Amino acid sequence: MIALILKSLLTLSSLGFTVWLFSAGYWGWGIVFIFITALLGLFIFRNENLIMATLQLRQQNMEKAQKYLNRIKQPEYLMKGQRAYFFYLKGISGSAVSSMGQIESYFRKALSIGLKRDHDKAMAKLNIGAVCMQTGRRREAETLLNDAKKLDTKGMLTQHIKDLKKQMGRATSRNQMRMAQMNKGKRGKMK
Repeated sequence: MIALILKSLLTLSSLGFTVWLFSAGYWGWGIVFIFITALLGLFIFRNENLIMATLQLRQQNMEKAQKYLNRIKQPEYLMKGQRAYFFYLKGISGSAVSSMGQIESYFRKALSIGLKRDHDKAMAKLNIGAVCMQTGRRREAETLLNDAKKLDTKGMLTQHIKDLKKQMGRATSRNQMRMAQMNKGKRGKMK
């Protein structure tokens, strides 16, 4: 919150200084300060840590992405779209470090707040579906994978969706796991 107030004050003071430069006749410096004021205004609406984390994720550098995301101490003060993408990026970058439940909660928060792009929604649902499949919630995983398939209009996730559906077909049910544990891995006789 303090950072947002400081950014706003800095932008307003830069705007005031730009107006003063034009009124005093310093047109060249006034034009330069228009760009500076626009850049400062951009950082009110776009968090620089989210931008840097996104760039690090594109380069597959998860540790640096986590570092930039951890710099945001109070995500509740971010704007709605930024808050959604904060949790989305947290889920993607924390896949190696966090638990499955934590990753699922990050993606569910991002979806409930509202991701803008359909392929981001598809990616979030795909990841939640993968977590559901690993925790034994097969029906929920199937519905999430079908939703992800509908949202993936560009076809970027089709191979991942097919792979997960293939794994789902091979996965054993909880009842089969219990039966195997009871029989200690031996096959029961057919009657």
